[in-house]
Amino acid sequence: MTFSIPRLLARALVSLQRHLLKACLSTLNSLALLRQQVHDMQLLREQVAHLSTEISSAKKVMLRLEVQQLKEAMPETMHKDYAQTADWALKSSGATIDIRRTSKSYEGVAHGLCRALWLLYCAANPPDTILQPHTIDPCASDDVLLLASLTPSPFTAVALCFQPDVSPGQCWPFQGSQGQVVIWLPARIQPTAITVQHIYKAVSPSGTVSSAPRDFTVSGVDEEGEEETLLGTFTYDVGKEALQTFPLKEELSRAFQYIKLFVQSNWGNPEYTCIYRVQVHGKVASQTSSQEPRDSLRPLLNKN
Repeated sequence: MTFSIPRLLARALVSLQRHLLKACLSTLNSLALLRQQVHDMQLLREQVAHLSTEISSAKKVMLRLEVQQLKEAMPETMHKDYAQTADWALKSSGATIDIRRTSKSYEGVAHGLCRALWLLYCAANPPDTILQPHTIDPCASDDVLLLASLTPSPFTAVALCFQPDVSPGQCWPFQGSQGQVVIWLPARIQPTAITVQHIYKAVSPSGTVSSAPRDFTVSGVDEEGEEETLLGTFTYDVGKEALQTFPLKEELSRAFQYIKLFVQSNWGNPEYTCIYRVQVHGKVASQTSSQEPRDSLRPLLNKN
């Protein structure tokens, strides 16, 4: 059987047209898919922007609520006494965490948040979170006016705008219901009290504060950690103020540069315990003491 050249060319042209048509359809499908993906990305950006606005508004509401609750729960004399109590467990003053003698951070909290926000990587807050390493942004002018109406003076309102960030999640988590942290103070201190802070149940996104510490002990520790002096056994009550101060044994009249907080239990969370702030109050020991430690003894900071 023989075919004429025109007939062969016609068949080749038809086959080429079919291939071109398939290629065009495939390209159109790819463009439609790409256009849909771009649309979905735009919607996602809008949702993220909306969520960011809602979070910002929620933080302002939580700030108003916390200020109001603090005002109702603490009389003015307690505000004055607290303002005059020195806190030696401040990162800005030189306090650090003895990582070697401190429980490891619980990464499960960070991983859950990463999955929720579609992030590839993020780490749990390090132990020095409890030493006030983060502060919230200064309040806007209308927020300062609002705080001024809720607090004794405008100076108190401005100070509140620069308080540590204790919004939900800004805490140090460790695994389980038992753990410890050892704080290196910038000077040898005769400790008189310790303050522990969590968040109010009313501002918790989950509606619970089961990760708050419950029973705990406070001890003074020597440099090598071989000797500990028990300074008190306490219970953090989630039904009371978020910021709770516990007096230590003062009859010992001993000075320490390491303070250990050992959490024995929490309020029911089986996975982790979260501590927002720890403050150490007391008096500086005599500068002429022969036991004054050298700078070389200062523990390394957590680099996380």
